[in-house]
Amino acid sequence: MKKSEMIEAIATATGLTKADSEKAFNATFDLFKKELADGNKVSVAGFGTFKISERAAREGRNPQTGETIKIAASKSVSFKAGSELKSTVNK
Repeated sequence: MKKSEMIEAIATATGLTKADSEKAFNATFDLFKKELADGNKVSVAGFGTFKISERAAREGRNPQTGETIKIAASKSVSFKAGSELKSTVNK
């Protein structure tokens, strides 16, 4: 499902205009991004939890040359599904 399809579904389900639905959608995900960038978890009851995972710097290998390379430390977003989402998906 694409963003535009989600916005249309929200508008249909709530009776809001597509413009208002898009504002609400964007505001929600902007808040998610801000909270995650600040290092906070984002939990949605029944859906799941988004959080930042830190990856340590490490050595890797270039698969073409076999040369050892340094991989910098980085952060990534991880998601753990909530029980309600898991049960819905597994029906």
